[in-house]
Amino acid sequence: MSRVEELADDFDESLNLNVPPETDPMTLRNLSLPPTATSQSAPFPIRPKSQAHDGTTPSLPPQMASVRSHTADEIVQMMSRTPLFMTSLENSEGEDGENVELEALRALQYEGTPAEVARGFKEQGNEMTKAKMWKDGKEFYTKGLAVLSQKKLSQTQKHDRQQESPPTAEEVASEARKETELEEACFVNRALCNLELKNYRSTTLDCASTLRLNPRNVKAYYRSSLALLALDKIPEASDACSRGLTIDPTNPALQTLATKIKARETHLASVQQKKSEREQRAQKEKLMLATALRARNIQTRTTAQPPDLEDASIHLSPDPLSPTSTLHFPVVLLYPLHAQSDFVKAFAETDIVPQHLEYIFPLPWDEEHEYEIGGVEYHIETGSGGFVKVGKNVSLGKVLGSSGVEVVDGIVKINVVIKSRSKAWIEEMKARKGKR
Repeated sequence: MSRVEELADDFDESLNLNVPPETDPMTLRNLSLPPTATSQSAPFPIRPKSQAHDGTTPSLPPQMASVRSHTADEIVQMMSRTPLFMTSLENSEGEDGENVELEALRALQYEGTPAEVARGFKEQGNEMTKAKMWKDGKEFYTKGLAVLSQKKLSQTQKHDRQQESPPTAEEVASEARKETELEEACFVNRALCNLELKNYRSTTLDCASTLRLNPRNVKAYYRSSLALLALDKIPEASDACSRGLTIDPTNPALQTLATKIKARETHLASVQQKKSEREQRAQKEKLMLATALRARNIQTRTTAQPPDLEDASIHLSPDPLSPTSTLHFPVVLLYPLHAQSDFVKAFAETDIVPQHLEYIFPLPWDEEHEYEIGGVEYHIETGSGGFVKVGKNVSLGKVLGSSGVEVVDGIVKINVVIKSRSKAWIEEMKARKGKR
């Protein structure tokens, strides 16, 4: 049912209501329409396909449509590009390779003159060092130094300055002084962080950079001296400390450090002296041992890969520096018939083999009790591959001094063989060597 409305009394009846009114195109162009809900008011971009409907189902609100048009993984990925939810910079860029929000925050961080930006980093570094967060503090000081080292301003700063009047010489000098002071502070404070992190070489480099800017910076001398002391560079540490005391003679930290340097110097000198004495003694013992072996006509030889005998060695005892002392040898007692062995760490040149077999026998693996002192023979291999029989009452020194016998790699090898089988064993060994 149509609705009938009454016209006003002053209505102009000559008007044709069926003809649309003429409208100026310029008026339409400048006409501002009320804003409508679009994908821009939604948290995520809305895909066109997701907005299609069959005409009977109403379209979703933009906020809901933006969520429904993406998978959960896509939403998480888009949220990770937002600074509030960002956990890493690796995937922070969008599809076009930019992240407007992140770049805006970065721009805010670097707004201002280099001195102002560097001061901000320095203050952040100071907060970190107060909390003893040395690694983070070092990073902030490094950022401050990086800003100060830039020789060109950003394009935004250039544009702003082109619109302003050029700075006066006084302003330029004042700004330069501020930058120098900040650079000095960043270097000397970063030196402290490196010192606490035990980056001693970096500490000395930062202190050197500080002193190039201000040769009277006492903190730089102190921290450089501490780092050099930690590296046991005593002359350099003492020099840095004395230079600092020249500037501030009553500085208690430098005075204490000077005492520590002196004590360390004394300790290192004592250690070096003892080391030198040990080396000299070892050289004398080596010379005396060689003399004793030569005097007894004992031949020695070293192979390319000598065995590790740990602390066992040929030596003179009781006094290694006395020519009248007794020679002692490491000895391996071999039981070739049963592939067994025993080790004697110090076999004196005056000892005979039965003296040591008395405390070695009976052998734990000799179930048939074949090895008895009266029922075995002793043989030492010569340098030519033969064997020398060792008498029961012949001392080791006498055997080693005989012709053809040599001590290889500082160890003596004595074969202990059962008497009844010794002849066959010798023939077998000769046959093996003949085949070689």
